[in-house]
Amino acid sequence: MSFDRRQFLSFAAAAPLAMAQLPDPIRRLRPMTSGVEPISDEERRARLEKARRLMRESNIGAIFLEGGSSLLYFTGTRWGLSERTFGMVLPAAGEPAWVVPAFEEARAREVIRFGSDIRTWEEDESPYARIAQILRDRGASAGRVGMEERVRFFIFDGVRKQLPSADFVSADAVTAGCRMIKSAAEIKLMQRASDITIEAYRAALATLHEGMTQYDLRDNITAAYTALGVSGNVLVSFGKYTAFPHGSIQPQRLQPGDFVMIDDGCSVEGYQSDITRTVVFGKPTERQRRIWNLEKKAQQAAFAAAKPGATCESVDAAARKVITDAGFGPGYKVPGLPHRTGHGIGLDGHEWTYLVRGNKTRMEPGMCFSDEPTIAIYGEFGVRLEDCMYITPDGARMFSKPSPAIDQPFA
Repeated sequence: MSFDRRQFLSFAAAAPLAMAQLPDPIRRLRPMTSGVEPISDEERRARLEKARRLMRESNIGAIFLEGGSSLLYFTGTRWGLSERTFGMVLPAAGEPAWVVPAFEEARAREVIRFGSDIRTWEEDESPYARIAQILRDRGASAGRVGMEERVRFFIFDGVRKQLPSADFVSADAVTAGCRMIKSAAEIKLMQRASDITIEAYRAALATLHEGMTQYDLRDNITAAYTALGVSGNVLVSFGKYTAFPHGSIQPQRLQPGDFVMIDDGCSVEGYQSDITRTVVFGKPTERQRRIWNLEKKAQQAAFAAAKPGATCESVDAAARKVITDAGFGPGYKVPGLPHRTGHGIGLDGHEWTYLVRGNKTRMEPGMCFSDEPTIAIYGEFGVRLEDCMYITPDGARMFSKPSPAIDQPFA
């Protein structure tokens, strides 16, 4: 969509009116983004060098990345995906090289900060031939070439046909190997995102009223994010639909005694938060209180188990044991915990590695995870408490303070 000047002025004039119509708790919010420090080019250079080291250790001659979070992680370059191939070859030795649609060259040069080897392709030419030639030029055409996990198949297939001599493998050992361990600068950005999410939730939950729809509350949280200076997403469920881990399409109107579940987060310089709060609108029943307290106990068990050297699956097992010992499950059966206990988080809301049975990856300082066991009871309600944590040499620390009680969602 594009605006002419009259449309823009009309939109700008309407903005204060729209703000005036928001509930008081949201109108009182102010931006929380002052002092945010983006990732430095120096840190990105260190990431590129670590990637090259991991490539050598894995006997990978080069990796290919297209637009997405891994490209952003290593280079700071943001580029949307389309049918036109745009990407970067990072060799184990030598400078990076870029493949760019020719008519986009000027714009590409504005956003590319690492590497001056930019190769263009016209609309009637093959971008895959350009990628293959870069791999030949960098001495990687006859060895192992890593494809980042989100490279789309048509690009992989096109390059493979141009370069049958190469052995194409997953680049996860390189990309996930770098991205799983967060720096102090990354953790600082994630901390800000979590702080903002808590403030958005706090303001929005103060707007609960009988008869509102899940979309009313969703819109209030979205407006709160905007007022706080960020963009964000949220899933909202009421009543029996809180048993659906990721919400329901069914229309819902809030009634006294309903559980309310809100889940998701915002982005600061690309880094994500992910927080879930479950509260009761009105006075909780004894059963609601008991299940909520059981969920909190499971979340605490996962947090206590998360420490350097622990396996990811052991953290899942610690939370799951609390829930199954109370008579739910077993395994992923409902009523009970139907999904893994947590996921990695960073530039993607869900990324490597995962707190799930079978994952024997050992935790290291700098790893970041959600801690979110769920108790789902279909036809009745569900409870999820989610806060994200990062691993330090002394154990896990939370980005956000967990809910103290069913009637106290914020510490």
